[in-house]
Amino acid sequence: MTNLLILGGTTEANALAKAVAEQGIAAVYSYAGRVEHPRPQPLPMRVGGFGGGEGLVEYIRENKVTHLVDATHPFAARMSGNAIEACQATQTSLAALTRPAWTPQLGDNWRHAPDITAAVEALAGDPLRVFLAVGRMHLLEFSAQPQHHYLLRLVDEPDSLPLPNAEVVVARGPFAEAEDRALLQRHDTQLVVSKNAGGSGARAKLDAARALGLPVLMIDRPVLPQRTEFSTIAQVLDWVSHP
Repeated sequence: MTNLLILGGTTEANALAKAVAEQGIAAVYSYAGRVEHPRPQPLPMRVGGFGGGEGLVEYIRENKVTHLVDATHPFAARMSGNAIEACQATQTSLAALTRPAWTPQLGDNWRHAPDITAAVEALAGDPLRVFLAVGRMHLLEFSAQPQHHYLLRLVDEPDSLPLPNAEVVVARGPFAEAEDRALLQRHDTQLVVSKNAGGSGARAKLDAARALGLPVLMIDRPVLPQRTEFSTIAQVLDWVSHP
């Protein structure tokens, strides 16, 4: 009997959960626990980490998981790596539901950074007004460049910030291009820093930057070990139903 574990927290994972529930497939939706108020799901939910790869192995065995779908954020490299190792150790079927990476379009002014560390280094120089769209987990790294005024858009209000000169907008996507264009104009933004998350839910800031002629510092995705990857929910459902 199929028993599916979805590693979620993304728009794609939410859509998959809805489809899985409609199909009547036994499944659990897992949040990493980085959002204070996670979206309710039509499936049983668990919130919090597993305790590394070994903890995930234990969870898979105790709950008799037969299939695992990694639908986490493209930058959740540690979780994705743990999923690969845990599924190998338990001989559990693994697939990833991925979103295509963003690619520059005509009119874009992108500069690439291979990782967060390189992005921080690229911000050396004169003070700028920066829309730092990297999520709260990496803010401490950017405190190494305190000269900038940072605009942050976070899902939850932070208790504290490691950046001495920052303004927070609390909002949950998806966002519209006109909305993000107004946000960048209102804050006199000079540079957008973004992870290459891909998908449609967060690309409005890139469309807005193009419209305003603003440069973008794009952080490339981490490289993961080879795994089965699907780009549509229909492909995942077929994989679960016909292993």
